[in-house]
Amino acid sequence: MTGTPAPTLTPAADDHGAYPRLTDDQIAILRSCGRVRRCREGEQLFRAGETSEEFFVVLSGTVAVVEGHGDQEHAVQLHGPHSFLGELGVLEGQSAFLSAVVSTPGEVLVVAPAALRDVLSREPALGDVILRAYLLRRTMLAGTGTGFRIIGSAFSPDTRRLLEFAARNRLPYRWADLEKDTEAEALLTRLGVAPEETPVVVWHDYRVLRNPSNAELAQVIGLRTETVARVVCDLLVVGAGPGGLAAAVYGASEGLSTVVLDAVATGGQAGTSPRIEIYLGFPAGISGMELAERAVLQANRFGARITVPAEAAGLQQRDGTNVVRLADGGTVSANCVIVATGARYRRLTAPGVERFEGLGVHYAATLWEARTCRRDTVAVVGGGNSAGQAALFLARESPTVHLLVRGGDLGHSMSRYLIDRIERHPRIHVRLRTEVTEVTGEDRVRSVVVEDNRTRERQVLAARALFVFIGARPGTSWLADAVTLDPRGFIPTGQDVADVAADLWKTLARAPLALETGLPGVFAVGDVRSGSVKRVASAVGEGAMAVRLAHEHLGDRARLMRSRV
Repeated sequence: MTGTPAPTLTPAADDHGAYPRLTDDQIAILRSCGRVRRCREGEQLFRAGETSEEFFVVLSGTVAVVEGHGDQEHAVQLHGPHSFLGELGVLEGQSAFLSAVVSTPGEVLVVAPAALRDVLSREPALGDVILRAYLLRRTMLAGTGTGFRIIGSAFSPDTRRLLEFAARNRLPYRWADLEKDTEAEALLTRLGVAPEETPVVVWHDYRVLRNPSNAELAQVIGLRTETVARVVCDLLVVGAGPGGLAAAVYGASEGLSTVVLDAVATGGQAGTSPRIEIYLGFPAGISGMELAERAVLQANRFGARITVPAEAAGLQQRDGTNVVRLADGGTVSANCVIVATGARYRRLTAPGVERFEGLGVHYAATLWEARTCRRDTVAVVGGGNSAGQAALFLARESPTVHLLVRGGDLGHSMSRYLIDRIERHPRIHVRLRTEVTEVTGEDRVRSVVVEDNRTRERQVLAARALFVFIGARPGTSWLADAVTLDPRGFIPTGQDVADVAADLWKTLARAPLALETGLPGVFAVGDVRSGSVKRVASAVGEGAMAVRLAHEHLGDRARLMRSRV
């Protein structure tokens, strides 16, 4: 992009850690594994929509971070000496959402991805500076609506599918609603797209994806790795929530070839939490997004291969090897499987709810959902910690948050520290013994009809969004014919399945291990396990423990095979 005029911006100032200036010592560390490169004015260092293969530190001169192309291009930030470029995608191998163009000639330090990961693992203080900045920049991109465009009708199930996929994977995007956006139709005409071909994803103004599947979009962005090789891996983790990611980190770090699959996104249910406040080591709490991204980077560092989306559709054992069938027809074989598919919030059953899912009815309360109803009155359904955290998060900008609780006491299922904060918050109104009977509106949610479950008195709340956190259903439908499930669909383990396939356990000369299911070598961790403690910390602990048990199973199997020779 030669000849790009210098933008009228001042060099980026630090924004709560988003734009830190590296010290001379930190730059010296990076110099040890990088190379210095001279840059001319107008030179493009990386381009939006393409994978950013290198990490850049500005040594002299200035570099503009820009959005758009050609006549539509405008500068977002200007980086001066001691600043570094990029955002989260640099560390995760994703495509860039913005471009970088040299504004004033100078020098940059260039570090290759493998060298960067190596030095960050050896220099945790430097790693924390870069990772925190990248996480904040990703959040800021999402808040400003930067990124690829989704064009489609709010009433299209495929449009809602793409919006949910982008939100769950914490991807910056803009949505042009065909029912409201006056420019959307003109844009489709310019792109040569017929209305019946929508929804479409416009990838940085030069590539159009017509109603792509989640997998196709993930491939373009760089979320999805290459197809898993047709060999038997040591450990297959199904589900990338806290339990699954912990298993990936411990498995890969201990030398097991480890593959992780998730149908939707990394982070699981915890990844949708605006703040996790009772996780050891984070006294100020940590967002679900940050916890998930840190865990993904850690797993990648040790060599685990994470593929999203990849939906498990079945499991069977063949000659002692576990074969997981995928929804797209592929298979993955593994010596051990850890099931970490968690549980999802139940859908609310009331007139209007299904119609407005994605149009004001949400089952998560992250920045992505919150931006659709900023400064509007909203309602939250649920009496557990997730509902309480969501209410506090939404009350930062919403003038009124109605917390609707079916029971008569918050203390029944919510932690005391949350109750105290909610009761003191002037914008949160708790309504006990209250249930939703209807959601109304035209093109999106306009009001919520609630009923007192004692008096049956009804009231209409003028809420522009409804956030639902009620109950949970386990992600075990794909296992119904493979492992024993309890009456609620969760997976019993250990002594609870000792009588299942008793002859098989006798052949192995052992009882089921603590987290082992009715199938030897198949373990269950986290919320999907029957009797589990529904906490992030316990899921992480079980993920680590399952790897230790997997080693034990592999050792027993090896000894059994040797005895037969």
